[in-house]
Amino acid sequence: MGLESALWEATRPAFRVRYIHDPTSTPRVPLYASYGFATGPTARAKLARIVRKAPEVVVKVTGRQRVGNHVKAHLQYIGRKGEVEIETRDGEILTAKEDIAERAAEWSDTLQWRSRPTVSSVSLIFSMPEGTDPDKVLDAVRALAHAELSDNHDYVLALHTNTPRPHVHLTVQAEGLDRTRFNPRPVQLNRFRERFARELRARGVAAEATPRRARGQGIAGSSMALVKLRARLRTEGSRQMTNADRSTNEHAIAVARGQAKLPPFIAAGNFRWREIRLAYEQSADALEATGTADDRDLASDVRAFLDKRRGMNATPAVFAAHHENRLKRSVSSANVDVPQQSPPDNGRQR
Repeated sequence: MGLESALWEATRPAFRVRYIHDPTSTPRVPLYASYGFATGPTARAKLARIVRKAPEVVVKVTGRQRVGNHVKAHLQYIGRKGEVEIETRDGEILTAKEDIAERAAEWSDTLQWRSRPTVSSVSLIFSMPEGTDPDKVLDAVRALAHAELSDNHDYVLALHTNTPRPHVHLTVQAEGLDRTRFNPRPVQLNRFRERFARELRARGVAAEATPRRARGQGIAGSSMALVKLRARLRTEGSRQMTNADRSTNEHAIAVARGQAKLPPFIAAGNFRWREIRLAYEQSADALEATGTADDRDLASDVRAFLDKRRGMNATPAVFAAHHENRLKRSVSSANVDVPQQSPPDNGRQR
């Protein structure tokens, strides 16, 4: 298997991909780059970013707003009630409450004819690790939104730097000019991630957008609602555990004790990781076969990457292994030899 085919096999997304073939190409390798496919020097650069751990972009849908008041409350939140600039599709800056209320009404008034409350806007977040230039993150999201959305959907942007990770809130009007609804699904979110990473690289920022499993990581399993709840509990200084975390720990303890089994997706993930490992090994073989020094160095990095990732790093499996180690330590400490002592003398004479 050639480098390009092996790289595609290792990094292809989880959702079903529609293949478009070139009669002269290897079968089942798509032509387009919107799903991570790369050829020639681009394939080598992508592989190098993966195994040398370039920062991974984060793109998430954070919510859907219904009716004008809900949209207005969300825009006031991302604008920090006037402290953060909200940039429109046309480059205008919204800071006044009146301007925000007017924009929220515009996005919702056209939906009044519907029989029940309908989504007026969809909010997303684009994030990069600590140390990334915030202005370049904003520029990258601005370019992405203009290319992907501006011809049909209105939107606003807001850059937040109040956390170590610079991030941009992108809120998109749901109703398009052609009445097409904006409802991002995995295919579109994957395209956004790759476009975001590409725009960052064009601005000199190392970034990549690969599936977790391509990096030897399993499903994280934390919804945005759960992440926000954990953050709120930490802010309040509460030691309370969420029901989801309690359930995860209880199941992990049962697995460690042999009373339960890991979820089926763990086995499926491990099977997929073996396929991915094989594809990476074939990539390394293809690089070594070229005989060039740079390719040999990259092949060495690929093998080092695999040596550190023997299995799929999925949350339930990690928790179960953690509790299994705790049980082993407690058992070993309980089995430590204790010196035998004579029974206490109670003063009785026989």
